[in-house]
Order: sequence, then C-alpha cells, then structure tokens
Amino acid sequence: MKNQNMICDLETGVCGVAGEDEMELMDFQQPKKTIDLYYVTDPICSHCWAVEPVLRRFIEQYGHYFNVHTVMGGLLEKWGDGPVDPANGISGPADVAGHWREVGEYSRMPIDGSLMIDNPVQSSYPPSRVFKVIQKKHDSVLASEFLRRTREALFIFNQNIAEKPVMTEIVNHLGLDGEAIVKEAEQGSGQEWLMEDFALVRKLGVRGFPTIVMINEENKGVKIVGGRPFEYYVNGLKQVLNEEELQPNQQPSLSSLLEKEKLLFSKEIEVMYDIDPSEVNGFVEKELSATEYHRKEILGETYIATAK
Repeated sequence: MKNQNMICDLETGVCGVAGEDEMELMDFQQPKKTIDLYYVTDPICSHCWAVEPVLRRFIEQYGHYFNVHTVMGGLLEKWGDGPVDPANGISGPADVAGHWREVGEYSRMPIDGSLMIDNPVQSSYPPSRVFKVIQKKHDSVLASEFLRRTREALFIFNQNIAEKPVMTEIVNHLGLDGEAIVKEAEQGSGQEWLMEDFALVRKLGVRGFPTIVMINEENKGVKIVGGRPFEYYVNGLKQVLNEEELQPNQQPSLSSLLEKEKLLFSKEIEVMYDIDPSEVNGFVEKELSATEYHRKEILGETYIATAK
C-alpha cells in the first residue's frame, strides 16, 4: 500500500488504487449563451397560461443555452363592434368565458372565466404596460413574477387585472411600490416601451400567442407557434444550435421550485418531474415537509402553495 494513490469509487463503493490518471483537466464553464429566445405573450392569453408548465421546465433545464426575452404582444387593446378572434368565435367578452373554460379543462391549468361575464377585462394593455415598467426599471425576474401573479389573479381568482387596485396590490406583493409603478405605466414611459415590443413582434413575424422564436448568432432561427409538448422545444433548440445532443440541467428540487413560484398546480409538478397524476400526492409528501405547503383544490384541480 506504500506510496500508492488510493480512492473510494463513488459508483461501486469499492476502495482501491486510483489508477494512472493523477491529473485530469476539467471544464466547468457553462456553455456560452449564443441563442436569444423571444417569448411573445400577453397577460390575458389563455393558451399562454396553459403552456406554462412546459415552458417552465424548458427554461429550467435548458436556459443555460439561451437568453430569455419576454415580449408583450398586445392581444386586446379594446373591445370593438367586430369580432376580435373569429377563429374561436369571440366577438365580445362574454364569448371568452366558454373558450377559457375549454382551454382550462383541456390543459388542466384551470380557468374560471366567469369574470369575463360579470366584470370583463376591457384591455390587456394596462397590465402589459406595468410589466414593461418592471422589466425596464427593475429586472426581468420580477417582471416574470408579476406576469405569473396577474394570470393567477385573472384565471383562477377572477380578478380584473386591468383595474388599478388589482395591479397595485400585485406589484406591492413583489416588494415594489405598486402605486408608483402603476402610475408610471399609465402616465410615464409604459406605453412607449409597450409600442417598442409591438414593433419587435412585427419584426419577428409573430401573429399569435404563445409564440417562441429562437435566433442564433448567424441570425437564423426557429419559430414555434402555439403550445407544444416539451420535446418540441428541445428539438427546436437543437436545430438552432445545430447540435444533436444537449446537456440539460437537473430539475430543481420541489422545495426550491415552490419557494420561487409560490403556487404550483398538479399539472406543473407532473410536467416538471415526469410523473403521472396519481403519483403527485406521494411525490409532494416525500419532497416537502408538512410545514412547507398547503394543499388546496380549485375548479377540480389540486395545487400546492407556500405555507408562508
């Protein structure tokens, strides 16, 4: 045993001579982010709400390959006399409720929709402007959190996210000055920044939401329209990188994911961790302590929320 280099093998558990490779050069650098990913969306886009489980996993596991730019698309400036979305039979707010419920039932990202009959959102521009102010003057992480909270407020809890008190409260819960930000969104640079996004949407050739556009250093890319399965986005990234294999990050622990997201539906847990609906309760109980979360149900779907 004298002068021999010994090692305990992590995989086999056997201890012995380390071998001849005494020094090995390793590269721990993350790949250079050479891709720009543009996510074109809108606060009241039901199909964007439906695709959140897939996009979250895609960004968590492959975000080290690209820079994410969330772009507001301007789905509804105001209700007019003609049809707003003829393909889905939507001419006015009341037509939205049924369509939203169908999207919620199909995707299992629940949507109530009755708000659009009782107190309809008249325009998606106000929350879009607030998003832009937070994105421009604070950071994109807080802006994305604002977007998530507005969708929860609208689709699950039937709050009119175009009304000032609702937007102000959501921003306040982010730790920012809600009154000041909502005022700037309305009277300051919010509209100018929103129009910049609309110009970018036109440049990208986007005509519907959600749309993902990934562009590489050679200014070539792929455009993925509508909600797609997880593998679809991974394959798109492979194409734009011209790579056959990519190295995904490990999924985050459920504890860290819940701490960041605050609220997760069963569907979101299933997609992130590749588990069946029947396995979710057991998975949650195994991964979280009872003091970390509350389990609740709404519109026939289970969700967990932080206990804080």
